[in-house]
This record gives sequence, structure tokens and C-alpha cells, in this order.
Amino acid sequence: MLPDTIHKLPREERFAYARLLAFMARVDNELTVDEMAMFEQRLGTALLSPSQRKLIRTALKTPPSLHECLEGMGEETGRLALRDATMMAAADGTVDDDERDVLYEIVEHFGLADGSVERLLNWASKGYMWMQEGYDILNEISE
Repeated sequence: MLPDTIHKLPREERFAYARLLAFMARVDNELTVDEMAMFEQRLGTALLSPSQRKLIRTALKTPPSLHECLEGMGEETGRLALRDATMMAAADGTVDDDERDVLYEIVEHFGLADGSVERLLNWASKGYMWMQEGYDILNEISE
């Protein structure tokens, strides 16, 4: 679990954050097991009420517009959402053009630094490689 401050954000912003992740999970019209696992893990950190979680899961089937997701977020929430949207995009091993476009739109909406998307994609890639190393070690020590 990533150490962060999502649970400290106002409830409305945590809900907007979760809606963005639901939107991101469906950008490429495909929901993989890896994306769903990442979505559920990040949803857990948002500490939403059961009724809000139900609404968010409904958003996986019929996601709100990107604009609707972003309008409920402050700057800190936007940065955290960009980070986690990047992880969602990279979770299945590829970041397609539609996913990349959404990441750039988030950067633009919040006025974040040039190169933000590339830096976060590089970070996510290193993280997934690190996780794979752990799986490899577990396989090696089982012999």
C-alpha cells in the first residue's frame, strides 16, 4: 500500500478522486484484472462510505465524464489522482494513446509541470519492475 494522504482529504474530494479512477479504468473500454486490482486497492485508501463505494462501482459500468470527475478536486487531490491514474493506466503493461491523453488532460486541468506524465510513467514502470522482482525471488526460493 502506498503511503499517502488520500484518507485525510475532504470526503467530497475522496469521492471525486475515486470517480476519476473509475473513469480511468474504462478509458480504453477494457477492464483488466490488473486494473481492477489497482482500482480496488486505491479505493480502499480513500476510506469511502459503503454507499459511496457502491456508487463508485456503478461508475465502472457507466463512468462520468472526465470534466465531472475533475471539477470536484482540489490541487492536492488532483496530484494524487494523477499519480494513481498513471498507475491504473500502466497496470495492464501498456499505456495506450487514450489513457495518455487523459493523463495529459489532468496535468493541464491542474496546471502541473511539463514532463509530469513522463516522470510518473517512468516511476510506475520502475515500481512494477520492482514488484516483478519480488515475484521472481519467491519463485526462486521455492526450489
